[in-house]
Amino acid sequence: MSIGLLGTKIGMTQIFDEKGIAIPVTVLQMGPCIITQIKNIGTDGYQAIQIGYKTINANKTTKAIIGHLQKGKIPPVKYMREYRVESTDNFEVGQTITVNQFKIGHCINISSISIGKGFTGYQKRHNFSRGPMSHGSKNHRQPGSIGAGTTPGRVFPGKRMAGRMGGNKITIKNLQIIDINANDNILVVKGSVPGKKGNIISVKSK
Repeated sequence: MSIGLLGTKIGMTQIFDEKGIAIPVTVLQMGPCIITQIKNIGTDGYQAIQIGYKTINANKTTKAIIGHLQKGKIPPVKYMREYRVESTDNFEVGQTITVNQFKIGHCINISSISIGKGFTGYQKRHNFSRGPMSHGSKNHRQPGSIGAGTTPGRVFPGKRMAGRMGGNKITIKNLQIIDINANDNILVVKGSVPGKKGNIISVKSK
């Protein structure tokens, strides 16, 4: 049973298939990741595999994390994440997980933090239509009415207005694996992946 992997987004490019059609792809450097903890129903109430990614110096993390990792004699890691599994029989603490568990042609789900756009207006953020652009109009890009009058006398929570856009966790499902380079831990997937270059991403098989 395969579990997810943590990695870094390298960037986008394109490749050509046998018919000469250009395919947009995203290059990802996934792992290698180390299993830092195995959770089971008896002690934790659920079954999960915790993995760590990107080894760092001990002075770059907290003593709590160092103590947690020293139980399995694992060096300090910068990122950790859990993945629920149906069985933990084939895993052990300290085991290394690489891209070898994936196969070309399979579909995966990828999660990451989307690119932040800053404070934007309602048109860009929510795809609202603009007002008339004629000479007498004074409502070109204004939001217009945002609620009723005396009753209820307030704006309801969740009203779609101008605000900060982007910077949210986004999951793109069913991205096809185009190529795998096990020597360099490279995964090439079809299409775009959330986030900018260098973002930490999470990949999981369907």
